Amino acid sequence: MDYIDRLVINVALPLIRQDLALSHSQAGLIVSSFFLAYAIAQIPGGMLADRYGAFRIAVVGLIAWSVFTGLTAVAFSFTSLIVIRVLFGFAQGVFPGAALKMLAERSVPEQRMTATGWVNSSNAFGGILAAVIAAIAIPLVGWRGMFLVIAVLGLFVLGAFGKWMPQPLVQPQQSGRRDPGQRRRALQLLRTPVMWLYVAVFFGYDVLVWGAQAWGASYLQEQFGLSPSASALLAIFPGISAVVVIILSGLIADRIGGRPKVLIIPAMVFAAAYALVFPHLTTVPMIVIAMTLGLGIASFAYIGAFALPLKYLAPTVTGLGSGMILFGGMVAGVIAPAVLGVLIESSGWSVALSALAVGPVIAIVAALFLPRSGAEFKARLAPELVADHTQQFPIGLPDLTTTKEARS
Repeated sequence: MDYIDRLVINVALPLIRQDLALSHSQAGLIVSSFFLAYAIAQIPGGMLADRYGAFRIAVVGLIAWSVFTGLTAVAFSFTSLIVIRVLFGFAQGVFPGAALKMLAERSVPEQRMTATGWVNSSNAFGGILAAVIAAIAIPLVGWRGMFLVIAVLGLFVLGAFGKWMPQPLVQPQQSGRRDPGQRRRALQLLRTPVMWLYVAVFFGYDVLVWGAQAWGASYLQEQFGLSPSASALLAIFPGISAVVVIILSGLIADRIGGRPKVLIIPAMVFAAAYALVFPHLTTVPMIVIAMTLGLGIASFAYIGAFALPLKYLAPTVTGLGSGMILFGGMVAGVIAPAVLGVLIESSGWSVALSALAVGPVIAIVAALFLPRSGAEFKARLAPELVADHTQQFPIGLPDLTTTKEARS
């Protein structure tokens, strides 16, 4: 639901531009305004999850962003849509750090990236559902009605979320009371250089992803004459490839001990080449194949950015650590759509789309300095920021901490 609400506007963007008489630059700012608020909320959202409990913060975020999704339907001007998208971004921005913390609380370290791969494949699957919903809803009820439909779906998801969410392996100890030690640990993590390398990797990865997703549908509609429904349906193929790759990369990450360079660098080299070649493709089938391969293979970097932090950070800072990495991606979401909108108007589609290669290059440079193993990652953290896997799980669960991988 997180990604459906966020991505469906990209399919409707040409219609919104026409209805509200917006330029490409204004349309880019509408997309970026969401990510600005979303980025600002990442680190505070992770800290709130660490203090008040991940499940509680996730539920509040889900309710709030469903409300603002519905309000998108009543936007009547550029300014009103900006305000709604900013509030939507703040509401949804507290969710990802809480969600990753909930995942860490409900999985053992040796299987955490496999679990992360399965759970976060829902992000790409959300993109597929966003395309399907847009393809069906826009011809029937228009772009405004589409946002109302999605807002109602959020309420159904909220009910399922509360009913079927499993209990944590260990009951979290969040009371909401201020803990001086928690503040010290948070500041230590924020000052840890290796965490900002992961932020840079995720920023570079998401420059490509958010830039392509924000303007991909508009490119197909404006340059190749496709309808909104057709461009939405074609987005299903890159979404499917991303689902498969994210699940596969989670399995690989657990098998190789989470070594980030193995996942990130080859994926980003391929992604940079894809961004440079993409604007020169001349047929829709070639474009769809390129998007399917390019965005799919790039998704290996998603798991690579989280593999070691989610496994080895202490539970008291997992939410904050996740929020830091996600912050990098959301800053990319602020910059990429807006910059591409300006480049499209000033220099044309070819220059704008080629500029997306800058993101993977940034990710490659940052990845060169990442730790090569769990042991090296833990050595770069203050001792109280490292998870104690010998005490994390209750009696009755298998002792997995004696494996070779866990000792690393």
